[in-house]
Amino acid sequence: MHVEGRDDHDQVAFRDDAAIVVRDGLIESVTAAADVVGLPAAERIDARGQAALPGLINCHTHAPMVALRGIAEDLPTEAWFDDVIWPVESNLTARDVEWGARLACAEMIRGGVTCFADHYFAMDAVAAVVEECGIRAHLGQAFFSSQGPEGRERSLEFALRHRGGAGGRITTALAPHAPYTVDDADLAATAELAREHGLPVHLHAAENRDQTAAGLARHGVTPIEVLERTGILGTDVLIAHGTGVVERDLPVLERAGGRVAVASAPRGYLKFAWPTTTPVRALRAAGVPVGLATDGAASNNSLDVWESMALTALVQKSAEGDPRWMTSRQALHHATLQSARAVGLDGVVGSLAAGHRADIVLVDLTGPHTQPVHDLAATLVHSARASDVRTTIVDGRVLMRDRELLTLDVASTVRELGKRLPALLDRGHGRRVQRYDAE
Repeated sequence: MHVEGRDDHDQVAFRDDAAIVVRDGLIESVTAAADVVGLPAAERIDARGQAALPGLINCHTHAPMVALRGIAEDLPTEAWFDDVIWPVESNLTARDVEWGARLACAEMIRGGVTCFADHYFAMDAVAAVVEECGIRAHLGQAFFSSQGPEGRERSLEFALRHRGGAGGRITTALAPHAPYTVDDADLAATAELAREHGLPVHLHAAENRDQTAAGLARHGVTPIEVLERTGILGTDVLIAHGTGVVERDLPVLERAGGRVAVASAPRGYLKFAWPTTTPVRALRAAGVPVGLATDGAASNNSLDVWESMALTALVQKSAEGDPRWMTSRQALHHATLQSARAVGLDGVVGSLAAGHRADIVLVDLTGPHTQPVHDLAATLVHSARASDVRTTIVDGRVLMRDRELLTLDVASTVRELGKRLPALLDRGHGRRVQRYDAE
């Protein structure tokens, strides 16, 4: 068994023939396998031939949107929102969100995701599913300014009600949708609430270059500069996507003093044919951690963070014109420690180290597509697949053992969700939850 950890320079390190000792949901020690042979244990997991990694973190998704997987294909961004997604989302009920969240959590647990950052509607239902199935989550109730002050108030009420929920597995954030759907006054009020209540903020911003160009043309500022002038960058903030971050934004982000993180979900950017991707190298130089994400399955089609990790490495090489960036070890670092920082869980998860929560995945490396192993980091990033995850553990609790989910029933979830789809997918009413006006 290999154990993935960190050295003093934030580089990925590996250890052979290792054992992880877990007690009361925490990693007590990482030691040699020989040292634990006679150690009394409530449970032993034999993972010979497997790699142990910190559980992967999906830093930005809309989990219940798995119910919309594949309904809006091959469309530009505006049509995707206005013609399909936002009309359908006007039908959403809490029960739709609940069953979608169940299916999403099953997919993520099977894919070695132990924590996800969700930004959606009817989030009480998502919190209940997180409590039930044992995964870890960073949750925010999304709102638009078109909802009036009630949207912002509901986001705050949700964050305060569920903060520390599920035995500490739930953390919360205020969740304005984006600068193009939430006005400056609402953003400023959100920043004030975040400071008053000690809450982070999770929102979309500078998603693509068109949004940045529109902000400059209409108002003379970029979306990132809007976040600065409204005080959002004075909070702990997670920005989704950032492919529209431009050179003038970098000193703005650097001035934020390490309080800003970005979540990157490259598969969706490729599908929408956006001309740029998240500028990970420049953000790193500005001191901004970049976590990996999938976005919702309506745009990405899956919640596979392994795919996001491999695509990030490949797209970054192409964008920078440099095969030396990003390396497999750097990609693993973004998928683990930087992702933990992005969702405010640095020092809690993201590393197999004593004192961290026992969020662990075991990955089978015996398949023909992962052999031989000349470079373990490259094998994990470019050869391994989500289906190679054998066991998923959160807070020391086994949620999947040998590919068998222990806390969720996929068959019944799919059946129940299927019954709800006709009403959910109806677009004949002509309503939308919002209109896309970012270009």
